[in-house]
Amino acid sequence: MKLATLKDGSRDGQLVVVSRDLKQAHYATDIAGKLQTVLDDWNFYAPQLQDLYDALNAGRARHPFAFAPRDCMAPLPRAYQWADGSAYVNHVELVRKARGAEMPAEFWTDPLMYQGGSDDFVGPQDDIVCASEAFGIDFEAEVAVITGDVRMGATPEQAGDAIRLVMLANDVSLRNLIPAELGKGFGFFQSKPATAFSPVAVTPDELGEAWRERKVHLPMTVHWNSKKVGQPDCGTDMVFDFGQLIAHICKTRNVRAGSIVGSGTISNVDRKKGYCCIAEKRMLETIDEGKPVTEFMKFGDAVKIEMFDAQGHSVFGAIDQLVAAA
Repeated sequence: MKLATLKDGSRDGQLVVVSRDLKQAHYATDIAGKLQTVLDDWNFYAPQLQDLYDALNAGRARHPFAFAPRDCMAPLPRAYQWADGSAYVNHVELVRKARGAEMPAEFWTDPLMYQGGSDDFVGPQDDIVCASEAFGIDFEAEVAVITGDVRMGATPEQAGDAIRLVMLANDVSLRNLIPAELGKGFGFFQSKPATAFSPVAVTPDELGEAWRERKVHLPMTVHWNSKKVGQPDCGTDMVFDFGQLIAHICKTRNVRAGSIVGSGTISNVDRKKGYCCIAEKRMLETIDEGKPVTEFMKFGDAVKIEMFDAQGHSVFGAIDQLVAAA
């Protein structure tokens, strides 16, 4: 099934079920008003939402209405946890190669991960608001999952069983703030502003054969100012699957329902697939030409992130954002 959260003036919005073709929606008020409520008792609420989803797709829902992504918040507007990994080690390797740094062997066996702000996500068509272009504004197209409860010490297989929903993310980075922050030895903070997510989150079964090995085997399409700059396959070159990423968190603590875990920037070894963040393009320029040429985003720039199934249908709807001055 496909779920979304509509803006209603509150912090957590209103949960709706969205048709498979993303054309219609139906309020889930009679079942649950908020997505977090559903995640807290998935086995009770999910079957009821599935029945409503089936009725909506069959034309039997009582009060459908036109679905408009512009009215959406993030599917889970605020979360108990937002942990973002770096599952595409090719991306990490390029970054280190561009600055002449060795690639530690353990990066291939132990995933990188940071914990981002989860109290203020933004909707799929909300602006990327930034105080200055000098901060180095960059998009990062990712896949993310929302979990149920996962106990400390869970295996990747057990962690994978707790994946409830899948969605897309634009994990915006302020690249020119990162070096000073990492130089302090304490990780990202100001360099990671509010993350945006796709209009809808979908259950893994909606992906059919594209969901296997706890990965999404579909291309990620990225347009920057209407120009397609990337279409890498999300299943290719993903060194750590979502079960492994969640299990990484669970090494020392429980993961609670409503946690969001990101894949990190999608990146393929095949350069013809393009890029999902400007930093990777700049790294390749540095490696090939000795210095970066492509500039970061400016006020008024647009980024569109979307995923299509084998039949060419949008799966999650598009993240479609403009960069705006604070």
